[in-house]
Amino acid sequence: MDKIKFIIDSFKASGIEITEEQAEKYLKLYEFLVEYNENVNLTAITEFSDVIIKHFVDSVLPFTMIDIKEGSSFIDVGTGAGFPSIPLMIYRNDLKGTLLEALNKRCVYLEKACELVGVKATIVHGRAEDYAKEKRGCFDIATARAVAAMPVLSEYCMPYVKKGGRFVALKSVNEEIRESENAIKLLGGSVDKVCHLDIENCGERCIIVTKKISQTPPKYPRASAQISKKPLS
Repeated sequence: MDKIKFIIDSFKASGIEITEEQAEKYLKLYEFLVEYNENVNLTAITEFSDVIIKHFVDSVLPFTMIDIKEGSSFIDVGTGAGFPSIPLMIYRNDLKGTLLEALNKRCVYLEKACELVGVKATIVHGRAEDYAKEKRGCFDIATARAVAAMPVLSEYCMPYVKKGGRFVALKSVNEEIRESENAIKLLGGSVDKVCHLDIENCGERCIIVTKKISQTPPKYPRASAQISKKPLS
């Protein structure tokens, strides 16, 4: 298999044009991810084609569906193995990314992975509810690619967003947006748009874009135990 061609074609199938240089960076990232994954739990998905489509294309495609100004700042909350942030910054190297991760072992991986592919990002070892106290209202965009329900994700992410900025959640299609609207309103936001996308061999996806209308009240985010026990409704 010509892996570079496969990467370029996989992005193209979703309407994304990438250069050969970018494809080479994605290949380097894949190889490093799989190698590192043998010692540190990063992902259950390791097959080449699956990683390219289910991690890399799936990380980039949602951000091609919304207008993001050049040089925008973003925070990837609970980034894990660096998704969507690292693939996104390979595609958009003008973006200023902060990768927030609670596990130090993953932070070490993130530092090395970013250096390997030439991505300039700030790696932060910390918890979302703690770091929000330091970086409240500091980012144009907050994003998260997680299975948590929208009210929970919103409470962790919305405090980071500037007024006029956006929270972009990468979700499955099963999320009931109407049930989250009041929680989002409490946090100073309003659902701006919901986009559905279908990636080949990856299934249907949904991105929920929330616009920051007003400052998030200081009491949010609450402690993680409170968020889990009693999500906003």
